[in-house]
This record gives sequence, C-alpha cells and structure tokens, in this order.
Amino acid sequence: MTSAERDAAGPAAPADGLAVHDEPVSGQDGEPGAERPAVDGAAEPAPQPPPVPLVEPRDGIPPVTVDAAALARAVAALAAGQGPVAVDAERASGYRYGQRAYLVQLRRAGTGTLLVDPVGCPDLTALGAAMADAEWVLHAASQDLPCLAERGMVPRAIFDTELAGRLAGYPRVGLGPLVADVLGFALEKGHAAADWSTRPLPEPWLRYAALDVEVLVELRDALDEVLVAQGKRAWAAEEFAHILQAPPPPPRVDPWRRTSGLHRVRRPRQLAVVRALWTARDDLARRRDVAPGRVLPDAAIVEAALADVASADALAAVPPFHGGRTRRHLPLFWAAVEQARALPDDALPPPSLPTDGPPPARSWGDRDPAAAARLSAARTAVAAVADEHGLPVENLLAPDTVRRLCWRPPDSVDTTTVAATLRAAGARPWQVTLTAAVLAGALGRVAARAGD
Repeated sequence: MTSAERDAAGPAAPADGLAVHDEPVSGQDGEPGAERPAVDGAAEPAPQPPPVPLVEPRDGIPPVTVDAAALARAVAALAAGQGPVAVDAERASGYRYGQRAYLVQLRRAGTGTLLVDPVGCPDLTALGAAMADAEWVLHAASQDLPCLAERGMVPRAIFDTELAGRLAGYPRVGLGPLVADVLGFALEKGHAAADWSTRPLPEPWLRYAALDVEVLVELRDALDEVLVAQGKRAWAAEEFAHILQAPPPPPRVDPWRRTSGLHRVRRPRQLAVVRALWTARDDLARRRDVAPGRVLPDAAIVEAALADVASADALAAVPPFHGGRTRRHLPLFWAAVEQARALPDDALPPPSLPTDGPPPARSWGDRDPAAAARLSAARTAVAAVADEHGLPVENLLAPDTVRRLCWRPPDSVDTTTVAATLRAAGARPWQVTLTAAVLAGALGRVAARAGD
C-alpha cells in the first residue's frame, strides 16, 4: 500500500505497510491489536488472536548515520517532520564500562526512521535541537535519557509508554508485551542484550533496532486514548514532568557495597578486602572500557574476602581466580588485598553506612511495634486505593515514602499534615490527592486503638 493509500485508510492506517507474516488482527473499534483494559466496570474483553509477528520495518532498514555529512542530512530530515518523535537508544551493558549510547533510533512522521551512530557522530546536539519542540516518545524513559543527554539530546516534553502502560493497568509493560497487548504485534527481542559497541553492526541487529521505534508513536496514541478514557491522562502528565524535572542522582556513597553476595561478608577486615578488590577492578575496567563483571566477577571478590588469603598463591587458589583473564591481573588484585590487610583497625569500613531513613521493615515489630502497626495499616490502605484505580501500588506511592511516613509520622496526624509530608517526600499532586486522606485515616485508627 502506498503512502497516499495509508493516509486515506483512516484510523487503521498505522497497521498498513508493516511487514508481517499475516494480515494484522483487528481489535476494538477497528484498531489493530488486543482489547484494552476495561474501564468503569465494562465487560471483560473477549479472548484475542495471538499477536502478529512484525518482521520488517515498513520502509526497510535505513542506512546508519556515521559521519558529519550524513548527520546534517538527518538533522534536516528530522526538522522537516511532524508530530511526536519515537526515540530509543542501545547501550552495551555487560560489555562496556558505563552506560553510553552506541546507537540512537528515531522515527517521526514525514521523516521516517533514522539510525544514528554516536561513535561516528559523538555530538548529537544539533539532532536534539531539531526535535526540541516535539514530544519525545520513549519506553522506560529514565533508562535512555541519561545516555542521550551525554550526547547533547535533552527533551522538553516526553511520553513514556512503559509508565503509561503501568498507569493504564496493563499487567505486562515491557515494550514487546505491551505492543502485543495494545497493538497486536509481536516484536522480535532477541538482540536486546547484544554488544552494541560492535562495529559494523550486523543487519539483523539494525532491523531489530529500527523495529523498536516502528510503532512506538502508534503505541503512544493508543495508550493516550486509554488514559483519557480512564481519567488518568493528567496523572501521566505529572509523572512525565517529574521524570524531566528530577535532578540526576548524586554519586553513590561506597558503591562497592552493592557487590552481589556482600551480605555473606561480616568482618570489617574482610569488608576492606572487598572494597580494595572492587576499587582495583573498577579502575582496570574503566581504563580498558570493559564492564567490571568481565574483569572480575562479584563472586570472586566475595570468595577472596571470605578465604582470608595470606599470599598471592593462596589468592590464585580461590576457584573464581582460576580463569586465564583473571590470573593475568593477579598481581594487581593481590596488591589490593595486601593493602586491605595492612590497614589499621580505625581505617576499616563499618559494617553499614548511616542512613536518615527508617530501618528495614522486617525489624519494626521488635524495634517499634507501634510503627509496625502503622505500616501495616498504611500498606493496606494504599493497596486498596491502588486496586480501586487499577494501579500498581508502587506507582501510586513510593514504598519508601510510606515507610518514612509511618516510622516518623507528623506530631498531629490529619489529611493536611500527611499531605505536606507526602509532598516533602516528592509525591506528585495526583498521588497526594488519592492517598493523603486514606493514610491519615489509617494512622489515626491505629493511634486510637493504641489509646484504648
């Protein structure tokens, strides 16, 4: 079907022209795909046919933009397009150090799909400027926005399809399942964990990357309709604005404490070994631009600390250090262990870091039974509101916000003071409106029972 025929086809036009194994299935109101969530007690949707595999971009695989001249053409094409821009980025997590973008995918009406190589075109500021006034449509925006910002691409408005799917009540919100449930197409996700720093990128990977933005704007439009019908569009707008306005997280204190299996390490001297090995590994990984886990697995760090090794040979005998790649750097790692073993006692790391937050909830029953009762009542109240509105509990109100409120509630608990506490913790207006009164009621009932 030609572009003109697609334009004349009406609401079902987005499905036309897609390369699939069979004709697209029709869902509600002639739209492609599965029925959408029932609203306000509507009848349960009828069972739907299986999703139709989406195997080829409708315009074919575009050439990759790899140099300044091609980037200038891409900027002009993007600026000439209309409407929202579908945006995605591929990283090399698990292969390279950090979270840099190694491919940026864009699609816009009037432009088509663009595949841009940030290795050949490291400064994408002009590309971001060409779409600055457009709404960017991303899936799980908080994952891609940092690496796009590193390349000079910063949006002014976004629509996050993953978050929209959560608010709309879809049980599966990964891009593939959401596209299947909403639009009725099956996306091939086999290259999601590929090493996107590979050059040249294989054609199957480029096809996969292009398909990731192929129907993203159509998904946005369908989810927007659902949110409007459910009365949740304003909530989504607040959430999208929050993502854009949130400051970057501060550097993590003692990042080595995130070592997998650290809970097994109890003694301060062993913790010092973990810290020293983690730091040595991180420095080496950064210099080599390799994911730290490929230099030395977390399991090796923990086993070396627990083994309390006293020589380089003893370290080499620890099973995770038997591999050739690890043994090559054994002198570096043994030097780190020696450094930790030589530390004075007052330089050893404490078992845990001080925190301004509440302790783990599992300990509340022993430490503060009244707080544990408040938390139980608050969780029940929030869960009831979430169920009433078809929301995941964690999207209605952050669990940490609920814990902090219950551990140290306001001196005088009422809707006004609870609302102020929630706002101070970062809750958005829609969340405060839905939860402040019910939380105040729940905490008040707990206090009344305690006073009887």
